[in-house]
Amino acid sequence: MRILKRVILGLIALIVIFAVIGFFLPSHFKVERSAEIAAPPEKVYALIQAPREWKEWAIWNQRDPNMQITYFGPERGQGAGWAWQSKSEGSGSMKFTRAEAPKSIEYKLSFPEFGMTSRGKLELAPAGSGTKINWSNEGDLGNNPINRYFGLMMDAWVGKDFEAGLANLKTLAEK
Repeated sequence: MRILKRVILGLIALIVIFAVIGFFLPSHFKVERSAEIAAPPEKVYALIQAPREWKEWAIWNQRDPNMQITYFGPERGQGAGWAWQSKSEGSGSMKFTRAEAPKSIEYKLSFPEFGMTSRGKLELAPAGSGTKINWSNEGDLGNNPINRYFGLMMDAWVGKDFEAGLANLKTLAEK
């Protein structure tokens, strides 16, 4: 009985320590990746300014071809957006909040299941005869210590998706 009591007290102490450490972790995350594309900014911009185009290069749609997508707002540019439901990729929505052709698209990304929103940007700049694209996404994880632990892994998780998406975008734009 004494051993069981010590084990339980030890587990409670570990949980408390885990939670306290979580409060000291950063509440902000940022994921950023870049690529060089051998195509002019106007051609690349055409592939990022319309939500319907994203399913041609974004990795999430490829991982779940049965993803249910609903488009809303204008077809492209500021105000354009889409919402999705997926068993493997979760449910969420993205809305373009600012568009400056052929330089950038800014968006708001929402995952209601997790009570999380973030903001992102795809920036294009001429690079020789091609384009340099920079994709970033950042957000605040709030005061939940468990979410803050997830923030430590955000770059590794989402960064791989950004890299795959940019590689797909490069292939598509360079055709």
